[in-house]
Amino acid sequence: MSKTSQDLSPAVTFGLLAAWAVHDAEEVAFGPRWIRQSLPELRKRFPGAPERLWNALENVDQREFTLAVGAMAAIVATASAHGHRTGGRSAFFQGAVDGFGLHGLVHLAQAAAVRGYTPGSVTSPLIVIPYALWARGRLRRAGRIRPTDLRGTVSGLVTAGAATALSHIVARRLIRR
Repeated sequence: MSKTSQDLSPAVTFGLLAAWAVHDAEEVAFGPRWIRQSLPELRKRFPGAPERLWNALENVDQREFTLAVGAMAAIVATASAHGHRTGGRSAFFQGAVDGFGLHGLVHLAQAAAVRGYTPGSVTSPLIVIPYALWARGRLRRAGRIRPTDLRGTVSGLVTAGAATALSHIVARRLIRR
C-alpha cells in the first residue's frame, strides 16, 4: 500500500533544518575563533597543505562566516520545504540529507586529523549523523528512499561543497556592500 505525503512525519523533512540549525550554531559560535587560535599549530602539523588553504583560513571573518551560514540556511530550508511538499520524495531533499550526514563524517575526520576538537565535531556524532541515519530509515520504511551509490555519494559531496562555496560568495558580496 502506497503512503501519502501526509503519512511521513514533518519531523523527517523539517528535522533536516532543525538538526542543521543546532549543528551550525556550534560552527558559528566556535568556528572563526578556533581557526584563528589553531592556525599556527595546523600549519606546523600539516606543512604540505597548499598555501591557498592557509590564506583562506587566515581571512575567515566572523561576520562573513555568520552571513554564509545564513545563506546556507536558505538552501537547507528550501531542501526541507521540498522534502515536505513531496512527502520526502524530492531528490534535492534526499541529497541534502545525505550530504548533511556525510558532512558530519567530514567533521569527525577533521577532529581525528587534528587529534582534538574542531568546530562541528560535537554535534556531528550527537545530532548530524543520527538524524541522517534516522531520516533515511524513515524514508526507506515509507518506500520513498532513492538508491544511493558511489556516484550519488560523490554528487552529494560536490553539491554540499558547491552550496558552501556559494554561501561564502554571497556573504562576501553582502559584506562588500
